[in-house]
Amino acid sequence: MTMDIDHLKTWIGRTETVHDSITKVPVQALSATLDRDDPHPVDGDVLPLLWHWLYFLPIARASQLGPDGHPRRGGFLPPVPAPRRMWAGGRYAFVRDLHVGEAISRTSTILDVSAKTGRTGTLVFVKVGHEISGESGVAIHEEHDIVYRDLPLPGEAPPPPRPAPAGAVWSKTIAPDDVLLFRYSALTFNGHRIHYDRRYVTGEEGYPGLVVHGPLIATLLMELYRTQDGRRLSGFRFRAISPTFDIAPFSVHGAPGESGATLWAQGPDGDLRMDAVAEVAA
Repeated sequence: MTMDIDHLKTWIGRTETVHDSITKVPVQALSATLDRDDPHPVDGDVLPLLWHWLYFLPIARASQLGPDGHPRRGGFLPPVPAPRRMWAGGRYAFVRDLHVGEAISRTSTILDVSAKTGRTGTLVFVKVGHEISGESGVAIHEEHDIVYRDLPLPGEAPPPPRPAPAGAVWSKTIAPDDVLLFRYSALTFNGHRIHYDRRYVTGEEGYPGLVVHGPLIATLLMELYRTQDGRRLSGFRFRAISPTFDIAPFSVHGAPGESGATLWAQGPDGDLRMDAVAEVAA
């Protein structure tokens, strides 16, 4: 991979604003996808935290898609010339609730573009800030980390696994089958082929199976917190540690504390796949 990082840095400061409304069907559909027995949503219902990802979807024409199913690069996001693109993590400050039926807007800004060389080659990090507003003002401040990297070299060993924490108080096992991944891709209009095209993900990107969406795992961690701890949150942050695939079940775990909860996802061998912190409102 060759690139001009100074050229990519010229994207820093670019902004865009999009508008949407919190309609009922996506809320009902995600509830069904997560196998929740929720009542049908009505106008005025509070939107669960992180479910704003169901809105502001990237609508690109078929002719504008790249070979990986994502929109071709070089629009709002910088055109990083790396074949692998992953959602690496995010940080969220919750100011006020959003509600079903509400008109919403999102202003996004490229906050940073950086590169570093590691054991697996060159990595490019793009940090995007989002300000999500409803009819009563700003509701969520979000920072979204995207990482781009080269394909692995033939015979390249994956990084050694990190053990997941001990001491879980809450736990749930997730079976990430094709239907779950397809439904979440459809709900978020995510055309990235690593989540539903097994021939592509194993043959072109070299993964052992379909990749479970990072935002889906983060949502499952938040849902674990929501069903086990009723305290209102002021913040949330998560970090993807290593990819999770559909070839084996994984599990989500949590442990409450005075200021919130520690949450994590782990693979079938007890290795850490994602960690997160939920911060309780003062």
